[in-house]
Amino acid sequence: MPSNALSRRSVLRTAAVGAATAVAATLRPFDEAVAAAPASDGVFGYGVASGDPTADAVVIWTRATPPHRPGEPVATPGSGLGRPLTVRWEVARDPGFRHVVRHGVRRTSAASDHTVKVDVTGLETYTRYWYRFSSLGRVSPVGRTRTAPDDPHRTHALRLALVSCSNYTGGYFTAYRAIAERTDLDMVLHVGDYVYEYGNGDDRYGPDSLIGVRDAQPATETIDLRGYRLRHALHKADPDLQAAHRNHPWITIFDDHEVANNAWAAGAENHTPGVEGSFERRRREAYEAYLEWMPFRLPEQHTVPHQGTRFFKRFRYGALADLSVLETRQHRSKQVDVAPFTTTGGGFIPTGVPAVDAQLADPDRHLPEPEQLDWLKRGLAGHRRWHLVGNQVIVTPVRFPGAALGIPSVPSVINSDQWDGYQADQADLLGHLDGLPRRSGDTVVLTGDIHSSWAMDLPAGRGPAGTYRPAGVEFVCPSVTSDGFYEGFAAAAAQSPEAAVVAVGAAAAAVRATNPWIRYLDGVGHGFVVVDVTPERVQADFHLTPLPTSARPDPRVDPTALPAYATSWVTRAGSRRVVEGRGPVGARSDEPRGPRRS
Repeated sequence: MPSNALSRRSVLRTAAVGAATAVAATLRPFDEAVAAAPASDGVFGYGVASGDPTADAVVIWTRATPPHRPGEPVATPGSGLGRPLTVRWEVARDPGFRHVVRHGVRRTSAASDHTVKVDVTGLETYTRYWYRFSSLGRVSPVGRTRTAPDDPHRTHALRLALVSCSNYTGGYFTAYRAIAERTDLDMVLHVGDYVYEYGNGDDRYGPDSLIGVRDAQPATETIDLRGYRLRHALHKADPDLQAAHRNHPWITIFDDHEVANNAWAAGAENHTPGVEGSFERRRREAYEAYLEWMPFRLPEQHTVPHQGTRFFKRFRYGALADLSVLETRQHRSKQVDVAPFTTTGGGFIPTGVPAVDAQLADPDRHLPEPEQLDWLKRGLAGHRRWHLVGNQVIVTPVRFPGAALGIPSVPSVINSDQWDGYQADQADLLGHLDGLPRRSGDTVVLTGDIHSSWAMDLPAGRGPAGTYRPAGVEFVCPSVTSDGFYEGFAAAAAQSPEAAVVAVGAAAAAVRATNPWIRYLDGVGHGFVVVDVTPERVQADFHLTPLPTSARPDPRVDPTALPAYATSWVTRAGSRRVVEGRGPVGARSDEPRGPRRS
């Protein structure tokens, strides 16, 4: 792959911007554009969402826009405008709200960007619920949610959709539409890059054909509270994302782009101190917008040692499984850079250079803070059949052959933004997994970030000729829309879609040959993964967009191109390794309690 193939930006020609904008002007009006439009569409134009379901609680969310009088400006997201509102909320056991089980009122104002978030407690375990909001005689869309199958007396089905990397300017959110249409999911797990910070100028990221059709709002890079609020609003305005939130509870965590690319504790690849102000302020305001606009429950801050704000959390599903959700940006050490490959914020760098290898192995450099890693290891030693880990960047050691990346002068490179860039933490975690007794259960890491699909063993005790001991498995989901290997090859080599698909396949085969613990790698499709958990096995079904062709070179720009089932990979209890599956998951073994009859 060419050395710039995984660049997360596309530098666009000014003429192309102007031409596409002229065409798009016939498609819809440009006020403050799509992100602000729902603010004029009634009180609840941004839809509803739910998240962080436990056995007896779930967070419900909406944005309540105050109606404006003639001549007054609209209280658009980030504007700081609009009078306070009183919002009523209801949770019921049926979609007609004949059996309301919880209700209340909340006051919202410009201080929280008129967002409303309620942690509804006292619910029944493994039960479907419906919820809605109302204010000033207006009623929100009805959302559907469910509590977690965390039952100490019975093992229930557990099934989730794994997603990441949803760049609005990168394409249509058809993956979210496909997820919204499913009725068999307990939740959606989004492991980062829910929004992207880039603007519409030289930093624009995505296909040229969507210029003027799916533009970022604000039009510039997001660097302050107003910008981050408006960018979240842009995503919540998307009908496919609204549908996925309306139909399923979500568990989410941010990665880097919710703030800035390849962020670390004191900076980011595309943050310019002085020009863009303080990084600490930028990050603080990005987190504020994230917590306002997401159905995210901050965990208890004082029960677990940590640094800064504790975002990492754990969910339990009876004796079957737990889910530990990591946060690996707030306190990470700066990535290792090797000029001219990378200069700030890490990326693909050569290995085998003693000074570089020493930095990568430095035990004083950390990805999660040490307290969080200790918390994770304690959880993985607990007695559950499965330990699921929601994680941002690849844990598995991956050596990319230089020739496969279009750098034949370099035998091997790593991505220093992954756990490979923090090898003391990586070795600590893999060694811990390798030493756990079988009664502690098996670990399955669920990852995003790299815009491609992977199924891998977590290798411990690596020896000569590719020998290793499997200590667990890792499944990596593709991006929803963000550029992947295929887009990098197609742009760099200016070859036909068919030839680019073949080239990506050859590069993937070279990566697998170099890393025998990698069992599956697809760098072409976008979409999501369905993860199904039973006492006997965890199965990952990859759902991918159609292969690009000369007739349809970029399925992301086609709003009808839905991801479809592609392949399955399975880890069986006690094996700690992944094998190919025989087909997609079938019906669930049981269902949560449904509507209560009158």
